[in-house]
Amino acid sequence: MTDLLLIAFIFLLAGIIAVPLASRFSMGSVLGYLLAGIGIGPLLSALNVDVKAVQHVAEFGVVMMLFLVGLELDPKALWRMRGRLIGLGGGQVVLSTLVISLIAIGFGLAWQTALAVGVVFALSSTAIVLQTLNEKGLLKSDGGQASFSVLLSQDIAVIPILILLPALALPALGGTTDTQTNQHTELSLLTHLNDWQSALVTIGAILAVVVIGNFLTSPVFRFVAMARLRELFTATALMFVIGIALLMSLVNLSPALGTFIAGVVLANSAFKHELEATIDPVKGLLLGLFFMTVGASIDFQLLADQYLIILMLTGLLITVKVAVLWLLAVMFKVKGSDRWLLALGLAQAGEFAFVLLSFTVSNHVIPSDLADTLLLVVALSMLVSPALFILHEQVFARHFYAKQHQQQQAADTIDSDAKIIVAGAGRVGGMVDLMLRTAGYDTTVVDYSIERLEELESFKVRTYFGDATQPSLLQAAGIESARLLIVALDDAEQISKLVRHVLKVHPHVHIVARAVNRYHVYDLYAEGCHDIISEVYDSSLRMSRAAYEALGVSFEAAEQMKDVFQRYDRDAMHTAASAYQVGVPPHKNQEYIEQVLALFETKHPQAKEAMHQIKAQDQAGETKAVRS
Repeated sequence: MTDLLLIAFIFLLAGIIAVPLASRFSMGSVLGYLLAGIGIGPLLSALNVDVKAVQHVAEFGVVMMLFLVGLELDPKALWRMRGRLIGLGGGQVVLSTLVISLIAIGFGLAWQTALAVGVVFALSSTAIVLQTLNEKGLLKSDGGQASFSVLLSQDIAVIPILILLPALALPALGGTTDTQTNQHTELSLLTHLNDWQSALVTIGAILAVVVIGNFLTSPVFRFVAMARLRELFTATALMFVIGIALLMSLVNLSPALGTFIAGVVLANSAFKHELEATIDPVKGLLLGLFFMTVGASIDFQLLADQYLIILMLTGLLITVKVAVLWLLAVMFKVKGSDRWLLALGLAQAGEFAFVLLSFTVSNHVIPSDLADTLLLVVALSMLVSPALFILHEQVFARHFYAKQHQQQQAADTIDSDAKIIVAGAGRVGGMVDLMLRTAGYDTTVVDYSIERLEELESFKVRTYFGDATQPSLLQAAGIESARLLIVALDDAEQISKLVRHVLKVHPHVHIVARAVNRYHVYDLYAEGCHDIISEVYDSSLRMSRAAYEALGVSFEAAEQMKDVFQRYDRDAMHTAASAYQVGVPPHKNQEYIEQVLALFETKHPQAKEAMHQIKAQDQAGETKAVRS
């Protein structure tokens, strides 16, 4: 028991230290977990911990992740993806396998071994790619959806790969091409069955998953919900996921594929969101554990002995997969930075390679010494993967937007003579622009998102592409003769940068600026902008007024109470702003703290008393109306 607790403590401590540090430097949690695993690797070796055994348990996090991904889809969405599933995903598996196999033959491997290496390396890491896409908010992008299609196709491809590999057995390695003598050593429902019987059992297992998802889960969850015990619901959800994974394993299919199918079936279930909330924390912990085991399993002694060949093979693998994916992205019209997101994001080998390499050794397809080297290549490629996402984000995405800006400049030469410039056409700027145009004012709308501009132009809204914080773009938009600038950008730093420049260079322009929160209001006020609208302030006031009405206060009285609070809060903000220091956190600014406390002692009781009087008058008015 003590040994188990010690190992669990080591893994948890490593993750808690490494992941926040990695996130702090924008490296992502995956790289943090990998580095944590590398850090504790020597300690685990000294404690004689079987990292491979831990990794087998942690791989269930991938299974859970596919279940959650399936919950986000429905059969109609899956059907719409069929083109990319077959063409893009299937093409990637086939082309990558072919190219890598030819390179392996060039290194002198037998064609059977080379083909096995090709199919193993053709797969990518579902865990790393989906986790990173989710963290960066890229899963819904075109590149993210294309990546998901390829990953799903790879999971499906595992089925024929498991059938193919035993047939590649080499007699020189002690193997035989008779598949009947190479039965899988694990428990299986297919033992002693011929091919057509195995096929029927496999199809029956898949149908059983669909039937369970459609007809069994809802009654079971309703029955369990009667107990009103959340931990019982968690146990039931895990039971279903583990049971489906077990069923898939018994018919030699990918457990991840089975749970994905179950997730798709349950996508429209009333228990969908509860299942997500229940399983997601467990999935996150297991995935983190899996990434740490990958880092801990790196054999640095073997790497030191063969570092040149291993680094060369890792670089060659990534180069080949990037080239294949980029070519397919062109063929399937994945454009711009999304093309590079697909190519770089899926360039690594996958976690299933650990399973397949062990499978090929036991089936006498790949020699054990070569498998050890290839395992290291797989681990290093996964370790490099987060850096490839950073490369996409810092280089290719920025280059794409800069190039797009340059290409759009000629088409977006601003010829409007409007005296009003709206910087940002999103949720806030779009509504402000609509109200101004409805009132008969001409506006010049500038936004840096080409997708947003295309969306607005489809509704006949004239917009212009560009970065409003750039002085040249402001000149083109007519800032010299403008009367009003609406700053409705999303990013606080960009808003402050634009306001600072216009106040300094074009002081004749009146600025109405969006602030993302109260402290940003103070920042803009310190810059000299005094017409500032906090993005959630008015909606918060309206919600409070609605709350008053829901509590029995009349509309007129609720409106008066809202106005009292608004006057009090405006005066308080002006007073607090005088003590606010830009760049100093409010909780570390003693003068600001004292001002706020003083306001609570003086102004706040006055506002509270005024609101109580309004409520009392309102109640008296209602009493008179009842009596009359």
